[in-house]
Formats: sequence, structure tokens, C-alpha cells
Amino acid sequence: MTSPDRHEVRAGWSVPRPEIVPGPTPWPAALALGVAFIGWGLITSPIILGLGLLVAAVSLGGWIGDIRHES
Repeated sequence: MTSPDRHEVRAGWSVPRPEIVPGPTPWPAALALGVAFIGWGLITSPIILGLGLLVAAVSLGGWIGDIRHES
């Protein structure tokens, strides 16, 4: 039996590197809200449609900005 801190590596395999998980961000939820407003605006009003487009564009830009500045 092996100890918990020691793992056996099969032939031809390598030990995986630690995966870095990005921090939480509000941009996916904001983009979902913008898409919901776009759908609602298509049914009801051009003002809500414009608001949805604005929210979606800002949140997409913020999300892309977060991705570009990750280390």
C-alpha cells in the first residue's frame, strides 16, 4: 500500500501540474442578464433592447478584459 502523499505514476504518464483556478467574476452573470434583456426587448420595446445590447457589450468587454489580465 502506498502512502497518501506518494502517487504511483504509470509508464508513459507524467505527474500533473497543479491547476490554477481563476477567481470569481460577475461578468458571466451580467452577460446572461444582457442576453435576457435583449430577448425581452425583442418582444416589448426598443429601449429595453438597447439596454440589453449595452449591458451585453459592457459585460463581454469586462469578461475579455479579465481574461487578458490573468497571470
